[in-house]
Amino acid sequence: MAIEQLIPGFRPETALERELASDPALLRGLAWGRPRPGHPEGRVGTHVGDLLAAITEQPGPRRDELRFLALVHDTLKHQVRPDAAFSLDNDQHGVLARRFAERFTHDLRILQTLELHDEPYAIWRRRTHDGRAALECLLERIPDLSLFLRFVELDGSTKGKDARPIHWVQSIVAAQSAADVPLAA
Repeated sequence: MAIEQLIPGFRPETALERELASDPALLRGLAWGRPRPGHPEGRVGTHVGDLLAAITEQPGPRRDELRFLALVHDTLKHQVRPDAAFSLDNDQHGVLARRFAERFTHDLRILQTLELHDEPYAIWRRRTHDGRAALECLLERIPDLSLFLRFVELDGSTKGKDARPIHWVQSIVAAQSAADVPLAA
């Protein structure tokens, strides 16, 4: 199946996007999915299309980075086996996305964002007494906090997603900024 069938209206904007558009692993991942909690749209390609549309509506200097992140971030979800024992190779689609992306970039900012993009939600969902500290610790590991937070917000704002985790992250970042305490170097 062509990428245009998986992401209606998709047009590659860069040489990297043209390369990705013909990658069999990416195409398999974009075709995977059915409606489920947090993803009523079903296929990963439809979700990616929603993200790309949001990026188009809000152009800016990070456009190419955000488009790459959108194309790759959930593409390896189909390789996660819910019935298998826990391992980073199995339970973390972000780790799988990072490994896939390493074929195309060595930019640590992009790779860390891919690997950790669902961690703020996971921390929020657990809501333990140390959730704020866990989030702050995570954010300190991020080499480009602005890019990471923008992508987490973008990914968490599509139809069917609960907005509360994004608001929680934003409130913690705002509190840290107001206190003038750096979250990342």
